Amino acid sequence: MTEEINVLALVKGAERYIFMFNDSRRAETLRTLGRYASNPELSFSWYDAAVLSQKIRAQAPTEEKSVTASSAVKPRFEFPANGAIDISSVDHLDFDEFE
Repeated sequence: MTEEINVLALVKGAERYIFMFNDSRRAETLRTLGRYASNPELSFSWYDAAVLSQKIRAQAPTEEKSVTASSAVKPRFEFPANGAIDISSVDHLDFDEFE
């Protein structure tokens, strides 16, 4: 029986990022996305890493997903479930820092 290989590709202009990994190397592949995103010599961004990591997690086997969901880190605070959030006290929003 052969082991399945997962393939994930991203094309950014002339650059091609192709990730091939088996299920046992999923965590290592997620770390690689972070290393690529932190490398200023690559056009690979943190946004690219976030999108691809979501795809990697979505492809995880069902038993792995259930373990991950049950062991997820719980937030220390919660946003209101309904209604608007009052940001009138915020004096500065700089969305350029996320590019």
